[in-house]
Amino acid sequence: MPEDDYVWLPRASILTFEELARLASVFAGLGVEKVRLTGGEPLLRRDLAALIALLRRDSRFTDLSLTTNGILLAEQAHALRHAGLGRVTVSLDTLRPERMEAFSRTTRHGDVLRGITAARQAGFDGTKINCVVIRGFNDDELVDMIEYARAERAEARFIEYMDIGGATRWSAAEVVSRREMLEILGSRFGDIEPVGGDGPTSTPAERFRLPDGTVFGIIASVSAPFCGACDRGRLTADGTWLLCLYARSGVDLRSALRSGASDAELAQLVAGSWRDRRDQGAVDRLGLARRGALHPVAGLRADPHLEMHTRGG
Repeated sequence: MPEDDYVWLPRASILTFEELARLASVFAGLGVEKVRLTGGEPLLRRDLAALIALLRRDSRFTDLSLTTNGILLAEQAHALRHAGLGRVTVSLDTLRPERMEAFSRTTRHGDVLRGITAARQAGFDGTKINCVVIRGFNDDELVDMIEYARAERAEARFIEYMDIGGATRWSAAEVVSRREMLEILGSRFGDIEPVGGDGPTSTPAERFRLPDGTVFGIIASVSAPFCGACDRGRLTADGTWLLCLYARSGVDLRSALRSGASDAELAQLVAGSWRDRRDQGAVDRLGLARRGALHPVAGLRADPHLEMHTRGG
């Protein structure tokens, strides 16, 4: 969760659904095929299903998905599915309500679990459950999370604790590495084998298979950065295009959009920025001799674009 007293983006700066759909179309014209709605919490955006329906009209998008904290998912799952949403990923760091309250400052753990069930009942396939693993907080729940995800016909994905956004108390000692996760799960389930993907840029998660066939993923952003294969960009709600999760600034597409730029001009701005990018934030951080949190609290309060609830995970 973000720090207290952080600064909200000005309401007038937030892109309309039509503006978002137009920018998405520009990206599609440059070869983008996958769109993920994330946050913050995307289900807080009123009538989100309408945006999904707009994006679904563009046949160039082969994959339209959403990442949510799950709190509002139960009441919206059927509408999202009907609008054309293809897949859902739910963030769930613990199966213990008291831990969620301490870590995320919410008592709505039950709503998240109901949301995951509702997604299955609404007909979503390929649902993933994202779990950020932190030493001393939830690293004793890996086996339980595998079992829970399997019962919900979902795929668990464990994420190394990253030093980004509001993780102002991050320390390397709290990171549970991919190697450690595999050791923990292997001691319980037996031999684990890697699962081949459909290319090095298809997903940031490495996938593994348990002896019984259960598949899970690990995103090793801290111990094994994949910057060289990263093909993702992030468009914030106010039209700032970030070429790296660690980037301190981005490309202002909103100003160009609202000043009357044509689709061709927008495409030129996007293509030129992507072609010239040099970002490799995770690799750069890996090489630091003394690595701490990326942003101090004061910096987050001064610039809301540095918060993860603004730029998306």
